[in-house]
Amino acid sequence: MSTIDDALEDLSAEFDLLGDWEERYRYVIELGRDLEPLSDAERSDANKVRGCASQVWLVTEPQVDGTVRFRGDSDAHIVRGLIAILLRLFSGRRPAEIQAFDVKAAFDALGLSGALSSQRSNGLAAMAQRIRRDADALAA
Repeated sequence: MSTIDDALEDLSAEFDLLGDWEERYRYVIELGRDLEPLSDAERSDANKVRGCASQVWLVTEPQVDGTVRFRGDSDAHIVRGLIAILLRLFSGRRPAEIQAFDVKAAFDALGLSGALSSQRSNGLAAMAQRIRRDADALAA
């Protein structure tokens, strides 16, 4: 199985193939279209991510093999794409791997930190913090 670093490398290579940020934004939005839809029940207050300007929900599902599966959705197309990136990095990983990963450095490597508005960057950070918090709780 690939590591988070492998997933980041793959994403980085995909981003490098795209020219400017206009193309990369379109690609991020495209990634979001492939998200598995959440049920109305999963769009609950308990699954809502605080600190995002858009409506964002993340569902955390511990698996029997010790990994964690994440699913998510948003009412904003670009945010759905950002969720898809986070899921590619974190879903299917063990809590310890999630805890050890430097997500800020990953966002920098992908160029997201500089390309997103401060509001979107804060939302992305809030989603990553939520994933890490859930991983911390499962590792305890």
